[in-house]
Amino acid sequence: MAEIIKLDGTQQLDFDRATVEQAYDRWAPVYDLVFGGVFSKGRRAAIAATNRIGGRVLEVGVGTGISLPQYAPHLRIFGTDISEAMLEKAKKRVAEFGLKNVEGLAVMDAEKLEFPDNCFDVVMAQYVVTAVPNPEAALDEFARVLRPGGELIILTRVSADAGMRRFIEQRLQPVVRPLGFRTAEFAWSRYAKWLAGAQGMELVERRLVPPLGHFSLVRFRKVGIAVAA
Repeated sequence: MAEIIKLDGTQQLDFDRATVEQAYDRWAPVYDLVFGGVFSKGRRAAIAATNRIGGRVLEVGVGTGISLPQYAPHLRIFGTDISEAMLEKAKKRVAEFGLKNVEGLAVMDAEKLEFPDNCFDVVMAQYVVTAVPNPEAALDEFARVLRPGGELIILTRVSADAGMRRFIEQRLQPVVRPLGFRTAEFAWSRYAKWLAGAQGMELVERRLVPPLGHFSLVRFRKVGIAVAA
């Protein structure tokens, strides 16, 4: 059953896995053209942070694999996505660029990752958190598979808590939901509330990235002593 998401006192929308999967299957043929340039600065910043950490990386929502050639060659990358159509494009990109550091690509639900605990040095999620039915469940999964000392790096939309921007975001949400997006539910207070309840996670960095200053690069660290792989 789809989760019911309340936008205000009267309006509700459903948003479930099938909605997301279908939306991104439709986006697959044109995703790079539409979003490649728009999100390029944020993507580069997130990958630069990942490359500095190194080790084994899980990219959740790898999509068409547009990020894969930008990772340092000594990293080991595993990519997951909800959309098989997106992953087909990612597989072609891996072959085209001869990316031998890509361990694998798999269709997987961000809320139910099929990996054991503590097995990645970095979990990267670009523009994923606002596109899953249960964002807190996904964040919990990202933290679970992260090794102590590792980092969760997300690129995410941060919506307004109040004011005219909040009003506009609420009114836009019914329009963008079929496209696999949500606009009005992700003020920073929501991320802060998750962090307060998460065990062993701390905020390392939060900074604005283009476009329009409505997006942020956020880094969380899993508290503990890193153990060599």
